[in-house]
Amino acid sequence: MTISVLLADDQALVRAGFRSLLRRTRDIEVVGEAATGDEALRAARALRPDVVLMDIRMPGTDGLTATEALTRDPELAGCRVIVLTTFETDAYVFAALRAGASGFLTKETEPDDLRQAIRAVAAGDALLSPGATRRVVAEFARRPVAAPPDGDRLAVLTDREREVVALVAAGLSNDQVAARLVISPLTAKTHVTRAIGKLGVRDRAQLVVLAYETGLIRPGHAAGGPPPALL
Repeated sequence: MTISVLLADDQALVRAGFRSLLRRTRDIEVVGEAATGDEALRAARALRPDVVLMDIRMPGTDGLTATEALTRDPELAGCRVIVLTTFETDAYVFAALRAGASGFLTKETEPDDLRQAIRAVAAGDALLSPGATRRVVAEFARRPVAAPPDGDRLAVLTDREREVVALVAAGLSNDQVAARLVISPLTAKTHVTRAIGKLGVRDRAQLVVLAYETGLIRPGHAAGGPPPALL
């Protein structure tokens, strides 16, 4: 299947570069371009792309505002956003995830890594660069954990689903979760999918954010394995 991509960046030269790069990829097709956040929203609603590469700094409606509007639109539930910017700052990374982005990469990302990022996000996975991941974890470490206003959001999960969500938030892949819990990778994936559905989040990125916000996992206390990462 071909992954459809919308390019949203206020610089025509940048869009041309990405279009040229992705044109050489058989399973990825650029279906449209936008120079502002408003144009990105209109194009997304008209074209229904699988993935939007969204710049942050654009005239008028910025990329973060456009991302939030896009991810909250029920008609665009199948669309994923990768925030792609020159500025990998704490505020931008955290705001991008808060807005519903499934990935955050800098414009220094290698071409092959960008292609893999598009494939991963289109498949429902989450993606952050290593530097961005460290910043997100550090941000959670600085913030006190508060109970959600609507009570314990995790109460809808089974004990096993809580275990799986905690391991996902600790940076483990489905295969690693399966090995840790001595279950099949398919069963691990099923638990992740059910947790996403029960908690009403879009994807693994938002699942990880929720795991930290609710205190299910805390920075520095990951459940073994690699450091926390949204991968």
